[in-house]
Amino acid sequence: MCEYIIEMSAAVGRRVDRAARWEKRGPSDVAIEALGLYFAIPTEAATVAELRAIRRGEAAHRKGDYITLDRYFRSVGNRPRRARRKVS
Repeated sequence: MCEYIIEMSAAVGRRVDRAARWEKRGPSDVAIEALGLYFAIPTEAATVAELRAIRRGEAAHRKGDYITLDRYFRSVGNRPRRARRKVS
């Protein structure tokens, strides 16, 4: 087993300490479990086509070639409706 010393912000340290007290465990155990959960999350790499589409979208946005969501809704005539009171 390797030993590591990690630095974390005071806010994160307080959260680890609070969780450790709540679970009646040591702060190291809580941190180890949190890191284990983090690394267990599957990750996917973007495909070449997806990266190309992202670059095209970013370039279009930089040129100002986009519309707002509100303008889009007005153009298709499908504006979000305001909630109404129920009639009984």
